Amino acid sequence: MAKIRVRDNGPYVVESSPTTIVDAVGGSFELKEGSIALCRCGHSADKPFCDASHRRIEFAASERADSQ
Repeated sequence: MAKIRVRDNGPYVVESSPTTIVDAVGGSFELKEGSIALCRCGHSADKPFCDASHRRIEFAASERADSQ
């Protein structure tokens, strides 16, 4: 099962055993085991992955999920 953590002012962190991530044009990326960070600020030079550009541009977003 995958676990996705939303980091305040940072990326989405995907923690999982084998998972496939597919980008908007159909490119596939295999996550064997461990974690990866997905860009949320839109400024990464390595999209869809995070390259820490959010720090340079001072990205600010700290959404919270509603309890259900």
